[in-house]
Amino acid sequence: GAPNVEAGKRYPFAPIGAVLPGDFKIEKRKIRGEVSEGMLCSARELGLGQDHDGILELSTDAAPGTPFLVVMPVADERIVVDVTPNRPDLLGHKGIARELAASYAVPFRLPVLPGSSGMTAPSPVRAEGETGTVGGVSFGTLDTQGCPRFLGAVLREVKVGPSPSWLAERITAVGMRPINNVVDATNYVMFELGQPLHAYDIARLKGPSLMARRARPGERLVTLDDVDRPLNAEMVVIADEAGAIGVAGVMGAAHVEVTLETTSVFLECAAFEPRRVRRARRALGISTEASQRFERGVDRWNAPEALRRCIEVIQATAGGTLDGEPVDVWPEPLNPPRIFVRPDRVARVLGVTVPWSRIEQYLVAIGATVLAKPEDGRMAVDVPGFRPDLVREIDLIEEIARLHGYDNFPDALQPFRLGTIVDAPVGAAVERVRRGLVEQGLLESMTLPMGPAEGPESVGLLNPLSAEEGFLRQTLLPGLIRRVEANWSRHRRDIRLFEIGTGFTAGASGERPIESLRVAGVISGAREPAHWSAGSKAPDVDVWDLKGIFASALALAIPAGRLQVDNDSLNAVDAKGCVAGRAHLIPLTGPAWAAPVLGFELTFGAEPVPVVRYAALAVTPASERDLALVLPLTVAVASVIELLRRKGAPLLERVEIFDEYRGAGLSGGNRGVGFRLRFRAPDRTLLAAEVDAVVARCVAALERELDIHLRTA
Repeated sequence: GAPNVEAGKRYPFAPIGAVLPGDFKIEKRKIRGEVSEGMLCSARELGLGQDHDGILELSTDAAPGTPFLVVMPVADERIVVDVTPNRPDLLGHKGIARELAASYAVPFRLPVLPGSSGMTAPSPVRAEGETGTVGGVSFGTLDTQGCPRFLGAVLREVKVGPSPSWLAERITAVGMRPINNVVDATNYVMFELGQPLHAYDIARLKGPSLMARRARPGERLVTLDDVDRPLNAEMVVIADEAGAIGVAGVMGAAHVEVTLETTSVFLECAAFEPRRVRRARRALGISTEASQRFERGVDRWNAPEALRRCIEVIQATAGGTLDGEPVDVWPEPLNPPRIFVRPDRVARVLGVTVPWSRIEQYLVAIGATVLAKPEDGRMAVDVPGFRPDLVREIDLIEEIARLHGYDNFPDALQPFRLGTIVDAPVGAAVERVRRGLVEQGLLESMTLPMGPAEGPESVGLLNPLSAEEGFLRQTLLPGLIRRVEANWSRHRRDIRLFEIGTGFTAGASGERPIESLRVAGVISGAREPAHWSAGSKAPDVDVWDLKGIFASALALAIPAGRLQVDNDSLNAVDAKGCVAGRAHLIPLTGPAWAAPVLGFELTFGAEPVPVVRYAALAVTPASERDLALVLPLTVAVASVIELLRRKGAPLLERVEIFDEYRGAGLSGGNRGVGFRLRFRAPDRTLLAAEVDAVVARCVAALERELDIHLRTA
């Protein structure tokens, strides 16, 4: 049925059983009354293009039956790289090559283009101010924040047509559709260097001029996909004298694109503010290869290289001559950021000494410029513009570690400095509970937080995995019970399990579920492991065993907690960090050989958990002094004790009150209080002179700060 099939010519043939792109399998079937034993294929059916008007005709003398991949070298390999947002340099082949070259310590260079004369385009000439002119086209930026740099070049006598096979094949290989040799050249450079460019037909430009500016109220634009789109004042647009002809960094307009009739081309190479591009792309609801790169940030310092490379590709494929030297509009030029690296800091962070020369080698490999300053022990590093993720010294140290090779670092523990941020009280309590339960022989279980409904306050899932797991769990014990049953199915009788996780309870209407951090455990089976020397079988666990395990595991984690056993049930009272929970015999039907199952569950609170700290008893003698002080009634005893401890440290061990007097001999508004001070040094016996000096310091401070005097009568 194809109109272009002729006898004696060669076409790709897919036999029965072949699978084409799109998972389309060729099967025997009748077509127009004839049995089809296979299919002749078009370019689109083979995934080699968009042409579907006829069968793909092959220019080859190969004999029929020759494998297609032998005749057509399309069995290329594609490497898919997941690029994180902080590495825009890897969105181009040169960035990948640079990364591989740095890792393998080999040089790299851009490939020579087929048909290229080897002549590179001249460097752009810097224009003064916000506008410039090249080849009779005026261009520039009226929004230096949204478009800080704008480069342009004009090519005349360009012959627009289909791209040569090498260019079309490379464009197709990266998933793009070849359009013509000029547009394909801009896409080629975008994938090679990571810098999007745009080509305009000068004959269709009004003015002719191009300006980067803010969109005007009510302005609209028909983009290349033939959709009429509204613009807003936050968007940066490229405009001629008649209005917007493109959304900066996203997509251009259809009426100024390069076609087969184009002879003069204006080539745009610009840098756009990433946040503006991201907002515009979201507002318009479109995403392009160009926007993906501009959103992450292009290298504005590398724009001249990208422009020269694109001119080289266009001249190699479409001919043409430059009308004047390219022009660079950069009203507020900047220098690449500079970071200072200290080799001794590198050694402290990495734990090994990396030679100065090796550090310089690593940094140069990633594209940085190193300016050594040995007199002050620092290395000045000019960071390349294509690495916006390098902003601090520690970022460069990470690069040094990566290129040095993590396997080259010793695995022995090195001295380190503890952090200054304390652990959250609840997190610390969780770790102590976990450690205590493990020490008591329980194994930690991690179950899915989903299951059947446990009551009216259960939180239902909108898209459950199954009918049995349609709700978020309220408590942990049901999940552990299912683990007990799973152990029984494997003929395991002795079970010790616990879990620390989150429970969910339905909140008020329209509110999020209420979450609580919980700990639960189950025990079943023999109290002690079987042993050949035992005269009889060990008894099964009971509630008292659960109490012992529970108390031993949580004693250090929750010092203020206490347990009360009543009527074969176990209750944990509020323990300043754990809310009251309950442990009891779980009614569970198991095999005849199974033992009863007991369990407990508590909820962690948000209050800090007190930790008991222990110290060894003193082995050196103490020295005591009594002070009879006259205190105004307005001075609290606590203030006196606090001052005595502060001024008597570190020898003052204890302060006690042994007497209080009010009455004759004291003026009104005063009282007499007796304090006993105990002094001790942990490593020696104190001398009387040492104690007297500390007492004198305390008395002087009392008089000076609190107006308190020694009682003389």
